[in-house]
This record gives sequence, C-alpha cells and structure tokens, in this order.
Amino acid sequence: MNDVLKLLSEGERLSTDQMAELLNLSTAEVEAELKRLESENILLGWRPVLNPEASQDNVVRAVIEVKISPEREGGFDKLALRISRFDEVESCYLMSGGYDLLLVCSGSTLRQVASFVSERLATIEGVLSTTTHFLLRAYKEQNYLLVNSLDVNDKPSVSP
Repeated sequence: MNDVLKLLSEGERLSTDQMAELLNLSTAEVEAELKRLESENILLGWRPVLNPEASQDNVVRAVIEVKISPEREGGFDKLALRISRFDEVESCYLMSGGYDLLLVCSGSTLRQVASFVSERLATIEGVLSTTTHFLLRAYKEQNYLLVNSLDVNDKPSVSP
C-alpha cells in the first residue's frame, strides 16, 4: 500500500498540505497521487465513521445471507450486480461456504427491511434462499471501538 493510501485508510482527516508534510512530499505530488487513486478506482470516496448509538440515527441494519443459482453467461456476477443496485443494499460480497452472497442492508424500520427481503430480494429469479440477521448493537466499526471499555462490566455478578 502506498503512503498516501495508508494515511487515508488510517482514518485521519487531513488536508493535502498536512499529508504532504507528514510524507515529506510536495502538495502537488499528493494531489497528483490522489487523482491517480481516484482515476484507477482505488479511492472511491470519503466517509466518516459514525457511532449509530451516539448519532441517534434511527436506521435498522441487517446482514443477509443469500444463496443464488449462478447464471450460464454471467456466473454469480450478473445477479450480484443486480442485487447491489437496490438502494437498501449498502454492501454486497461474494462468499465461500454455506451461502453465496453476504449483504449489509438498511432501512428506516424493521418492517421496511423485512419487506425488502420478502418482496423484492427473495422474488428475484435465481435467488434460492435468504437468511436475515438484524444488527442489535455495534461494538466496533471500521477499526473504531464504539463502546467505552469502562462501560462494560467484565465481571459476572455474584448472587448470594
């Protein structure tokens, strides 16, 4: 991994001037590298890491395991790309093991996510089955701990 990409992936919000200073490069060199990373589809965007409990964002998230039948001409890719285009789908991964695709989906309510799965996802030709797991609490997101270790009691309570 190159130095500019490493700085970006570590999550610090730095200006190009700050990156240049840290890497002993000129601002123009850093800007050129950022443009190259974007043009080669390595750097796709910029997103902050949010703590869902602290931001009080009433979003319901689910992890969905999907078994699919690969298509003759497109294998898994064609169906995976079709599923990825739904607004509810945040991430879609081809997996090995007991299922084929792993989806991370979101909606404003549990009913909205459930409706998406039952009415839109499961009805697609080639989708053999789905298993939905609703996320209850996040402890770590993109290498950031979301729960203060002092808030967690590691010792079990003693009953008389």
